[in-house]
Amino acid sequence: MLRLTLQGMRARWVTFTGSFVALALGVGLIAATGLELAATFEAPHRGPERFAAAPVVVRASDTLRVSTPIGERTQRLADPRAVPDSLATVLGRLGPTVEDRTFPVSFSGASLGGRGDGGGARTREGDGAVGHPWSVAAATPYRLTDGRAPTASGEIVVAVAARPHSRADDVVEVGDRVRVVTPAGAGSRTVVGTVDATDFETAVFFTDAEAAQLSPRIDALVVHADAAAVRATIRAAVGGTGAGAGFEVLTGDARRAADPDPDRDSEALVAVNALLGTAAGITCFVSVFVVASTFAFAVAQRRREFGLLRTAGATPRQIRRTVFAEAVLVAVPASAFGCLLGAVGAPPLAAWMADTGIAPSWFAIGDQTWPLHTAFWTGLCVAAAGVLTSSWRAGRIRPTEALREAAVDNRAMPPSRWLLGALVLLAGLGLLAWSLATDPGEALKRKTYITRPMLLIVGFALYAPVLVPPVVRLVTWLPARLPGATGLLARENAATGVRRTAAVAAPVLITVALAASLLGTTATINEAKAAEAAAQTTADYVVAAPGEDGTLPAPFVARARSIPGTDVSASRSTAVTVLEEGVALVRSEARAVDPADLAAVSRLPVSSGRVADLDDGGIVVNEEWRTHTVGQRVRVWLGDGREATLRIVAVLRTGTGSNGVYVTPRNAPGATVDRVDIGLRDGADAAAVDTALRKAGRATGTTVLTKDAWTARSHPRSSESTRLGMLLILGIALLYTGIALANTLVMAMSDRVGDLAVLRLTGATRPQVLRLVAAEALVVVAVGSLLGAAVAGLNLLGVRGALALLSVRSPLVVPWGSVGAMVAASAVLAVVAAVVPALTALRTRPVELAGTRE
Repeated sequence: MLRLTLQGMRARWVTFTGSFVALALGVGLIAATGLELAATFEAPHRGPERFAAAPVVVRASDTLRVSTPIGERTQRLADPRAVPDSLATVLGRLGPTVEDRTFPVSFSGASLGGRGDGGGARTREGDGAVGHPWSVAAATPYRLTDGRAPTASGEIVVAVAARPHSRADDVVEVGDRVRVVTPAGAGSRTVVGTVDATDFETAVFFTDAEAAQLSPRIDALVVHADAAAVRATIRAAVGGTGAGAGFEVLTGDARRAADPDPDRDSEALVAVNALLGTAAGITCFVSVFVVASTFAFAVAQRRREFGLLRTAGATPRQIRRTVFAEAVLVAVPASAFGCLLGAVGAPPLAAWMADTGIAPSWFAIGDQTWPLHTAFWTGLCVAAAGVLTSSWRAGRIRPTEALREAAVDNRAMPPSRWLLGALVLLAGLGLLAWSLATDPGEALKRKTYITRPMLLIVGFALYAPVLVPPVVRLVTWLPARLPGATGLLARENAATGVRRTAAVAAPVLITVALAASLLGTTATINEAKAAEAAAQTTADYVVAAPGEDGTLPAPFVARARSIPGTDVSASRSTAVTVLEEGVALVRSEARAVDPADLAAVSRLPVSSGRVADLDDGGIVVNEEWRTHTVGQRVRVWLGDGREATLRIVAVLRTGTGSNGVYVTPRNAPGATVDRVDIGLRDGADAAAVDTALRKAGRATGTTVLTKDAWTARSHPRSSESTRLGMLLILGIALLYTGIALANTLVMAMSDRVGDLAVLRLTGATRPQVLRLVAAEALVVVAVGSLLGAAVAGLNLLGVRGALALLSVRSPLVVPWGSVGAMVAASAVLAVVAAVVPALTALRTRPVELAGTRE
């Protein structure tokens, strides 16, 4: 039997080569994405960076710690408290101390360094530089490389990247005058010194006196004294246990906690992990789907051969054993080669992710091997699963029946396939209906709108024998009625060869379905978020601070409030934390507002209560909160860690998930103003208001935007990060489906050689035969595209229904351009992959081809 198996593989080398290619590429994709995913499980260890030269650092804790029945739970605070002046005075008696203050700074037209740039990064207005007093530089890695320390107000030292060979116009050097925006406003300052840039922040140093004026609060205190004495002093001064209630004394590697974004490496890996997890899931699904389809088609191609073997006396068990032996002989080397491809391809993919900013600059493949083992055994299992059903069915066919049905796929679908297809489709549609009925917001989550199309794709593929014939007749209705026999023959060949049509259409189905679903859903949700933000803001102008931790200059806020004919609402970003079910600390983003000012420039989606009732003892929540009944009291922790019990005065609808929480400024003491909404009153002079606002903006270095401009900037329909993420998620998988499409067509064409010879013998010319082959390829692409469009349509309608239930009015966004480009690429690829083998086959005399043995 082994000899017969090897002879069969040698005779059908095209089919087995196609199976090898499909499996090797599929395993390679699984291995590569698995290696990328494994590299995100552990961040590199870093020691202290900013306070590397400080013996002891004292600061208020930035972590909320709450004891629960299942252990301590923690959550990052939005607005950690400052170190009190009184405590700094007491600690000063132990030894020399240095007060550190951190405040946002922005430049315009200056090239500095910092925060992850490899050199020469451009710090534009709003790029997130931070100011510090010069005296703290001694406790940090910063050392003067040129010039001197600042000694007077208006002098600064800046961190710059490595200097180019020739000075650029916007590179800062000693002696330059630069425009700097601080919380106190904008003004020109003189660069008197430079230090080397670092990758953890973009630093600007002021004199100690000017830094204290710009930011009076003490963010950290460097103490040159024994750590034990410092802890004892704090304990005596503020009480509590350990270092003292709410304060940390950091030494050694613990000083890492005082660095800017000490968890930035792990947080960056969390984002990369989520992205790669999605990409790995899609890649694995596409690989399994295509490989199983290819192997099943390879078995279906050999039904005539199986019939001959059954006629010669082979038992069903021998047929199945032969098929499985062939699958193993192909799968083992293909899976091994795929693992090699994955191991070779993973490092360049990681380097591309780091270069494009998807991953941190240090991201690289580790020494994990489990993804290779997983990919190898997945390949074997998928190959076996791909031939299981087909081999079982081939073994059960009677010899004469096998010979009769080899030419035309005229058997009905077995009941098992009907049942399995129904279960998969019901699972996909049922999950959609369940989420719409119970939690519409769930349909907008990435894991949901990625998983649901997969179920629908599998369901449509299982029903392919039923769906393909009517879809073929639909797409060929007009071509079949045109003069000539090409359209009619293309229709009949595609409709009668259901297995061949379904196998070739499968890559197109999955390409169109996934691309349209993911791109369309992402675009629709982005459009909904933008529409929701625009609907909730009735202001004519919105001014927001740049960056996540930015602050609007106080002079701008004051000047905006003084403009006649306007309503002005100044708000602050903060957060509140609630303990749900006694065990889970849940943090919600919040804004601190004056309710009267907010009402004049907003139209919040209130489902119950009144926002106007908000006071220092109240809170506005949304429907996602476990406790969301007006009048109930809820225990929360504010942005600075203080515990409070607040009364719910209003509840907002969930919407797209962006409707946060509102408190009063008194319940956000550490937060600074980072957004100002300005609305025109009735009868106000719009031109005068616009002129006054933009003049205030220029004077304070603040960007003033109209509502529409702000909406477009803060809620972009598309962004570079989104584009790169989708390229990573879809690009590899769609490239694979394109190769699989060409591979399957070549496999299918190997069985059509005799058919082409018969056409030539009946009088068809070589160009006519090639046109027929191209027409059949286009018909199959059209079939796959329609089935994929149906899957995407169901998914997008589900998203649209969820938005309607969430009371978000937004149009459905269909990525016609992207989907059209993919269909066109599939059509070109299909035509080339079909015509080239046919052209090669037609070089042989038709009489010789017609007599070729199988």
